[in-house]
Amino acid sequence: MTFVRVALDVPVDTLYDYRADRLKNAGPGRIVLVPFGKKIVVGVVVEAADTSLVASTRLRQAIASLDEFPPLPGDVLELLKFSSAYYHHAIGAVVMNALPTRLRRRNALKIERGVYRLTALGTNVRPAELPARSAARRAVLENLALHPDGLGASQLAGNPAATVVALRNLVKAGWVEMISARPDGGSPRPPQVLPGPTLTDAQQTAVVEIRGTFDRFAPWLLHGVTGSGKTEVYLELIATALTQHRQTLFLVPEINLTPQLETRIHARFPDTPIVRLNSGLNEGERLHGWLAAQAGHAGIVLGTRLAVFTPMPRLGLIIVDEEHDSSFKQAEGLRYSARDIALLRAKQRAVPIILGSATPSLETYHQVQRGRYRMLTLAQRANAAIPVIQTTDISGETLLDGISQATLKAIRETSKRGEQSLIYINRRGYAPVLICPGCGWTSGCPRCSVKLVVHLKSHQMRCHHCGHQEAIPANCTQCGNAELAPLGQGTQRVESALARIFPSARILRVDRDSTRRKNAWGEMRRQIHAQEVDILVGTQMLAKGHDFPALTLVCVINADASLYSTDYRASERLFANLMQVAGRAGRADLPGRVLVQTEFPAHPLYLALQRQDYAAFANEVLAERKQAGLPPYSYQAILRAEASRQDVAIEFLERAAACVDTAHSKVSIFDPVPANMSRLAGKERAQLTVQSGSRAALQRFLSTWAGQLDKLAERKVRWALDIDPQEP
Repeated sequence: MTFVRVALDVPVDTLYDYRADRLKNAGPGRIVLVPFGKKIVVGVVVEAADTSLVASTRLRQAIASLDEFPPLPGDVLELLKFSSAYYHHAIGAVVMNALPTRLRRRNALKIERGVYRLTALGTNVRPAELPARSAARRAVLENLALHPDGLGASQLAGNPAATVVALRNLVKAGWVEMISARPDGGSPRPPQVLPGPTLTDAQQTAVVEIRGTFDRFAPWLLHGVTGSGKTEVYLELIATALTQHRQTLFLVPEINLTPQLETRIHARFPDTPIVRLNSGLNEGERLHGWLAAQAGHAGIVLGTRLAVFTPMPRLGLIIVDEEHDSSFKQAEGLRYSARDIALLRAKQRAVPIILGSATPSLETYHQVQRGRYRMLTLAQRANAAIPVIQTTDISGETLLDGISQATLKAIRETSKRGEQSLIYINRRGYAPVLICPGCGWTSGCPRCSVKLVVHLKSHQMRCHHCGHQEAIPANCTQCGNAELAPLGQGTQRVESALARIFPSARILRVDRDSTRRKNAWGEMRRQIHAQEVDILVGTQMLAKGHDFPALTLVCVINADASLYSTDYRASERLFANLMQVAGRAGRADLPGRVLVQTEFPAHPLYLALQRQDYAAFANEVLAERKQAGLPPYSYQAILRAEASRQDVAIEFLERAAACVDTAHSKVSIFDPVPANMSRLAGKERAQLTVQSGSRAALQRFLSTWAGQLDKLAERKVRWALDIDPQEP
């Protein structure tokens, strides 16, 4: 009798034993159907064994293995096991969440496993002449026309379900034929690599240095100012990987960065299948992309943090662009860092990994100082001059909806030259709060400990955390005063102010609200590149990764707000954001200028920013962190708890702190405190921090402590451990 230990998507940190007598394939990684309670669910075999600790009479029979889907490879399973242990998250939830959503359900899309090519009859068909309703068939024919040797179904672009139906219809019509039962069969052809621009000396040095480590694990920090051509270095190294018939995993922090980057990659490698993996895809698209990567079809996988667990049998290079970005840290469920997992994966597979940034995280920069990573620097822009960064002192000045006279003058001069300006304020909506001047009432969210943001155009107040929204009241709900006033600035208010001041200017607001409609951001990018826009008003969405040749002026509003934060990482984030958004100015032949409004022009952060001296800023902050014993000179975990009442959450944390003896564990436990946002979506939140100078000591402590927490927790308290937290 054989047995399998199966990971299931449940919040219990255990594997479930089943009899495997009826399974044709029961090896580790195999996706199986098993009974669980009264349901039949999808699971993944983690271990196969000849014996079980559970009595055979109590074991149920595994129903079937989904043989149409290949098993998870051993290296990915090991990565998932490590993630479960390190982040102290249930193994089943970790393994199952690494699968595409559709693959976790019994009715997963059936995949056509063959390779398809045009028949002689199909080559004479003109796809453009097919009726409009035949978009899927037209797309398949156009794809196959570009690849005479054939493509697997998962390599074909478009909606996966529609592609499968279209293939079947085209085969019936005799226009397409299946030529192989194995989509990865045959010898790979050399990829087509089109030449890029001539590299600078610094870029060429970086390429040569990294290329020399393709046979081993080598962590590299590519520290390059914005516009220095880090992407060209990436593309040259991807070309090397492709000529060696190896795959590249390319991670970016945000979905919005992928379209422009994908266009550049496809232009250099026109016949290389590129797979996008991010949360913006529908279930079928993600499943097909994931399968293409797992089968080895995809030469390049371009994705956000969820792509880090993608099976890639020929993995040869990993790139993490904007490695400092906090978006690489998952905030719910398995709270993993995709950057850190990518480093572990590169070590596991003995491949080089490039961490690219103009403002590296202090953890990464510290590893360079310790000699664990090697740093390559691109100190100059590849085809343009570095922008001039200036501050304008607004202390004592009466601002016009948050905008200074110096900023307005700079915008006016830029518009006269026919160039574009970007007004950067990292706060959407019209105003952060509505206030009653009579009694001091403010528009608080009834479910969160934050204020409702005024959205004037829709005449609503919205919470940007829980989604609550309500109409703007005509009178104060406390005193009846009708003179309610918006306080502070958001993107909508700045947009309205600029429209009044520059009535003939073409103004475009880019934030999460304006880009919510599908394809809206793509149309906005087209308008900007076509110079159909004079003034951009935007949030962090515009701060990084975008290249707008006519944009020469960047004005930053409300930067000082981050200087008051209680988060010890706030200054690091502010410096990174300002450097990134400054890098949008003067990307082509035109000189760039950056203007930062501040009441503290002599602040060390702004002085380092003006010099664009990352090293000076980083060394100063690292010295402060070392003196305070904060990361990267220590390691932290935060126990987060939420309940219906704050005292219940605090009481749970107090019991958690008291249930273990830390006298000899080299671990310090701090007192429980309310979270920075003490109420979210109707739940009260509190936390306590655990810290140690040794990562190993902290992990030993957490392994023991997590088991105790399960026993302490009650139904009225929900808790989670956040390892290496990025948010306070």
